[in-house]
Amino acid sequence: QVQLVESGGGLVQAGASLRLSCAASGRTFSSYAMGWFRQAPGKEREFVVVISTSGGSSYYADSVKGRFTISRDNAKNMVYLQMNSLKPEDTAVYYCAAAQGGISSRATTFKYWGQGTQVTVSS
Repeated sequence: QVQLVESGGGLVQAGASLRLSCAASGRTFSSYAMGWFRQAPGKEREFVVVISTSGGSSYYADSVKGRFTISRDNAKNMVYLQMNSLKPEDTAVYYCAAAQGGISSRATTFKYWGQGTQVTVSS
């Protein structure tokens, strides 16, 4: 069982940066690939990025590649999402999720989800 709690969301202007954090409970955190998804109003939840169990591999959605960076600290049971050069279209609720096994961009692969944190980017 893994419980996830996101933090760090907020209201920023276009071009600004934010760092989201995801705190995970449980002693098996390092056995989970960790991902970030987002859901904008009226839209389906979409994949943002995933990182492997060791942190050695990651995979980004094209829409955020070069602007967002995922990292993890297995000693602290933490996952981070550094978001730079934010755009209004990045506005969404951002969810942290955990999946056993290899990295995947499919939401159905992720077994555990946080409650989400709101990110709003004004133009």
